[in-house]
Amino acid sequence: MWGLQREASSSMYKRTTSSRDYSPVVDVEENSGLLLNDVNKEMETTNPPWMCSLPHVLVATISSFLFGYHLGVVNEPLESISSDLGFRGDTLAEGLVVSVCLGGAFLGSLFSGGAADGLGRRRAFQLCALPMILGAFVSGVSNSLAVMLLGRFLVGTGMGLGPPVAALYVTEVSPAFVRGTYGSFIQIATCLGLMAALFIGIPVHNITGWWRVCFWVSTIPAAALALGMFFCAESPQWLFKQGKIAEAEAEFERLLGGPHVKTAMAELYKLELDKADEPDVVTLSELLYGRHSRVVFIGSTLFALQQLSGINAVFYFSSTVFKSAGVPSDMANIFVGISNLLGSLIAMVLMDKLGRKLLLLWSFIGMAVAMALQVGATSSYLPHFPALCLSVGGTLMFVLTFALGAGPVPGLLLPEIFPSRIRAKAMAFCMSVHWVINFFVGLLFLRLLQQLGPRLLYSMFSTFCLMAVMFVKRNVIETKGKTLQEIEISLLAKP
Repeated sequence: MWGLQREASSSMYKRTTSSRDYSPVVDVEENSGLLLNDVNKEMETTNPPWMCSLPHVLVATISSFLFGYHLGVVNEPLESISSDLGFRGDTLAEGLVVSVCLGGAFLGSLFSGGAADGLGRRRAFQLCALPMILGAFVSGVSNSLAVMLLGRFLVGTGMGLGPPVAALYVTEVSPAFVRGTYGSFIQIATCLGLMAALFIGIPVHNITGWWRVCFWVSTIPAAALALGMFFCAESPQWLFKQGKIAEAEAEFERLLGGPHVKTAMAELYKLELDKADEPDVVTLSELLYGRHSRVVFIGSTLFALQQLSGINAVFYFSSTVFKSAGVPSDMANIFVGISNLLGSLIAMVLMDKLGRKLLLLWSFIGMAVAMALQVGATSSYLPHFPALCLSVGGTLMFVLTFALGAGPVPGLLLPEIFPSRIRAKAMAFCMSVHWVINFFVGLLFLRLLQQLGPRLLYSMFSTFCLMAVMFVKRNVIETKGKTLQEIEISLLAKP
């Protein structure tokens, strides 16, 4: 899996003939630098038309919509599912229906890098749509717990494949000046998926068997993703790696417009010269100990801190917090969903203005403050009503500030800082770390809550948020407004 071989034709001296003459770039490194500088001067005052790449990005974010939908699809219908399938009151079985997706997602994320590099980004999207369609259908027709778990596991494999490929694709097809904005679409689509699952699940208590419809409905966007990818551009970076120069130029022209193709291709050739001495095989040991191990460490640590911040605990207990304040659980989910969506929309507006690093810093700071409010709400010295206000306010503030940076930024930043040769495999590794930490946080949270109490546990979450602030300040670089090639060249220049 990790040693997926690049095609032998990927050497720059054996690439297929380009429709344009880039021979000066290939022949002499100095000439490539001069050409790149000249081209950059010509294009420095203009940006590619953002509308060219927008349809491709929107189709790709359907996978994120499905990710969010399947995360929330069993929340409302779980009681009806357990009653109809005969395991009502069995908390272990109910927990498996909710969490078996995590096992499938971990497996899917492991293979996402190989699929994205071996098949291409478009076919990887289509591959992730297939188990989502099949799994949703199986879940909808299930008449036993075992069949339901099989369907949820299949859906999970698609959920694990989708997010890394979506992050890669959106990063690689977006113009630099709107890449942050387009990257935020992934988080927004996830929020919309969660909210769609909530609204579609509302009739489940009044209409017998409605939970089956909740699963079947998801096959429509999954099919739209699979079909839509036939009409979307392939990643030019992936095509270039495969030696398909003419096709890479054609896709750059679709995504950036004709005047910007020369700039983009010159930068790819410059990178190829800088990496001429690197091996063709990307192995796990290279990711952990090789030349680029530091950026892989940064990526996996960001995802680990994202999960250790307590976001899943907040989502899990939001209904309980609101219920204690007299707010019904469905209204609580709506409030949390609106906070999540509002934060994502604000992040979309600010991502390419303030930059990734600043949003990450203030996001984790806000999350630490929100957790401190939760700790204060557990104090025995506060009257009941102020404690409830602190608890509800802390929950909404945490979700809002998470969506401002800690939610969307890692998935956007990591494909930007990973070199193109290891990008897909490195994203797969980091997403695997994400799912492992997610699983153990979910597994141990209730037990830690019982043994440590909410005050100490929320204090630990707040501490992790502050640790994330220090980590981001010391290790994360700003990528706002830079092309992927510029980012990679700057990282290669560092010792």
